[in-house]
Amino acid sequence: MTEACHMLRRGLQVLLALVWLGASPASAWQQVNERAGEPAREFRAAWVATVFNLDWPSSAGLPAAQQKAQLLDILNRAVQLKLNAIILQVRPNGDAFYKSSLEPWSGWLSGPGVNPGYDPLAFAIAEAHRRGLELHAWFNPFRATISGKPVGVGHIARRRPDLIKRAGSTTMLNPSAAASQQHVLQVIMDVVRRYDIDGVHLDDYFYPYPPHHNIADGLTPAQRRAAINSFVSRLYSAVKAAKPWVRVGISPFGIWQPGYPAGVPAGVNAYEHLACDARKWLANGWVDYLSPQLYWRINSPQSFPVLMKWWSAVNPRRPVWPGIATARILSSEDRTRPASEVGSQIDISRQLARQSAGQLFWSWNSIASNRGGVQTHIAARYRGFALPPAMPWSGSARPGAPLAQAADLPGRGVSIAWTPVDASARKWVIQARRSGRWTTLCILPGSRRRVVLPFAMFSAVDRLAIRPISACGNSGSPAVLAR
Repeated sequence: MTEACHMLRRGLQVLLALVWLGASPASAWQQVNERAGEPAREFRAAWVATVFNLDWPSSAGLPAAQQKAQLLDILNRAVQLKLNAIILQVRPNGDAFYKSSLEPWSGWLSGPGVNPGYDPLAFAIAEAHRRGLELHAWFNPFRATISGKPVGVGHIARRRPDLIKRAGSTTMLNPSAAASQQHVLQVIMDVVRRYDIDGVHLDDYFYPYPPHHNIADGLTPAQRRAAINSFVSRLYSAVKAAKPWVRVGISPFGIWQPGYPAGVPAGVNAYEHLACDARKWLANGWVDYLSPQLYWRINSPQSFPVLMKWWSAVNPRRPVWPGIATARILSSEDRTRPASEVGSQIDISRQLARQSAGQLFWSWNSIASNRGGVQTHIAARYRGFALPPAMPWSGSARPGAPLAQAADLPGRGVSIAWTPVDASARKWVIQARRSGRWTTLCILPGSRRRVVLPFAMFSAVDRLAIRPISACGNSGSPAVLAR
């Protein structure tokens, strides 16, 4: 009786899918019991900086409609370039690009403490997911004020001046103070719990860069490192306890210490000056990925491949996805650097990746403006869509294959619909097979149940697959359709 009921239920689901599509059981596409090749995997991201309006919005105080239009342009261009993640700076200096009861609206948005009339982070998440992009929330943990710029009412620098330390024209929350760390953790976890972000991302500013690193906190470099290590460990544990699928990534200065690896010099000692023991964070698994800022050329004293190889060997079980400096192409920092350097660095990072491949580009405007023709070099490497790599250490569940059906729509394309067998899919990957080779046509959010794709995408295609992807990125069983 149970088996008969199950078969009847499955038959009704298939029939409903056919009715939904306006198709008949004699449709040209039928679900078959076959396997599909795994989708390509690679993390492909760009930082979108909001501080000083570097990348978005183009200036403070723009109308909400213009801010939204600029952000949509970024997301649309990212899809065209076949990126799969945006690292959006949501807390530049103790302020918020989202509705918060803990910190005021950012001055880089609509003015210090001024409500922009919408929730930028909620908007960014919804529109990124609609396009198959991950949205990682980027926090600067301890920076408080910049160059005397005003801050909104309720800013931590106003409420707790006892925690503030001066570092040149910048002020900081004392990074090692328990109250400072608790406030920052509370802010980050508030976002993790209330927003459907895909990642928490921290940059390289823990203690300030020289010559302002000796803030008056009375601690030795070793004591500072111990305090920051504790903060990073607590943050990782808190995020994973709340939402195991949210990635935790940190982007430290690209050299751990001078001489590591041998022969590599550094003007900044991240270990001593910034209290960044990023090697320890990676070795202990306190991050889901590390993106050291490897902003130097391939053939330089701080050699990109030499550093990439060293970082990748620290913990082969966790990925190292290097930060690549598209912003230094033909720049004041490096007037002769060609865009081809970026393409070569992508190639090298793929060759040296010990766990999975990935790249993060600093920063968005240098890509969007096609500085030096860099888009050509990126497009030559990103020929098809790719999923971000999975995090099996955060969860091993794999969704079951959906029930699926497709139908040709004259003059429009192919309409594909599916019914999940469980609720565990965070994404759907639509794949196609041509000449025996599987490629990814698009990546869709877990809430989608239907898509219409143009006929141009189906030249010489004899198989389709609708594959569920778990929250931790694990590949589920696909439904395969044949003509």
